[in-house]
Amino acid sequence: MRRWLRHAIAASLTALALAPSASRADAVSDFYKGRQITMMLSADAGGGYGSYANAFAPYLSAHIPGKPKIVVQYMPGAGGLRAMNYLYSVAPKDGTVIGLVHSSVPFAPLYGMSAAKFDPRKMNWIGSINATSGICVAWASSNIRTWQDLFDKQFLVGSSGAGSQMETIPMMLNKLFGTKIKVIAGYRGGNEVYLAMERGEVHGRCGGLISSIHSTRPDWFPQKKVAVPIQISMERDPEFPDVPAVGEFAKDARTKQILQLILSPMAMDRPILMPPGVPADRVAALKIAFHAAMADPAFLADAKKQRLEVKEVDGEKVAKILATSFAMPPEVVKAANDAMGGTGGAGGGG
Repeated sequence: MRRWLRHAIAASLTALALAPSASRADAVSDFYKGRQITMMLSADAGGGYGSYANAFAPYLSAHIPGKPKIVVQYMPGAGGLRAMNYLYSVAPKDGTVIGLVHSSVPFAPLYGMSAAKFDPRKMNWIGSINATSGICVAWASSNIRTWQDLFDKQFLVGSSGAGSQMETIPMMLNKLFGTKIKVIAGYRGGNEVYLAMERGEVHGRCGGLISSIHSTRPDWFPQKKVAVPIQISMERDPEFPDVPAVGEFAKDARTKQILQLILSPMAMDRPILMPPGVPADRVAALKIAFHAAMADPAFLADAKKQRLEVKEVDGEKVAKILATSFAMPPEVVKAANDAMGGTGGAGGGG
């Protein structure tokens, strides 16, 4: 009798524990059923961000309770700050709007950018689709091949404007290492810079470009249409084993700390978020759906077909990267911002 009673009590407790969860799942499903989610991008169409968003959205939709349709909407501008400000202050806080933003944009308030009217630590981070390392690429006819070439020759790189990685990374290399890179600004986005390289207007581009090139210019690396003179990372990416990483040239611990802060956005590439104030059960459901979509064999096969690099970074890790960065000593933050020309934290490009 006692054994039966113990089992009955245990079963009842289990049912009680599961009931709220099931109820919450039903509430989320009821909310999303027949609805539409807008995925707001901080980039323009035609670049890597658009490729990722359009590839991932159907699978994320399929794993959200109620299976709401996800529609991608582009909101480029101000190096990505326009979309982030919208998501923080204007977007509905009911779970019907999510964002896919440039990974450097959440760092804008850390660097004191006055146009950044948000606190990324109050956003709901769902996860990042990739973690990457940066590179500089040079068009084959530019005669820029090696790290030493960046000291011996002027390297013209395109940029979408102040604050984009296309501008901050060259500035950082010039400031910390003494390279001779000149930024040509005024391009609408990363895709336009690629076109400018093909036309011979600029020599190249710097930033988190590996996944973007694989997805939008898949012939560039195998056909050696571009050279990679330097990797913008602490360690070499196995894809480019013979190309040095900039971390190898950091002279001291302070320079390494500055570099680590500057490179933090690359550890949370293609981040997805929800505005602050979204009900907790809907945020939790999106995080579960994100993980399920990232592990979905059909999505992985589709990503491979489209040459999209994917590496899941969960929302908690994204939040931790931001928290760690915002806790950096003020002098390190200032040095990092100075190295990026005082415009650290804006995005831009594709």
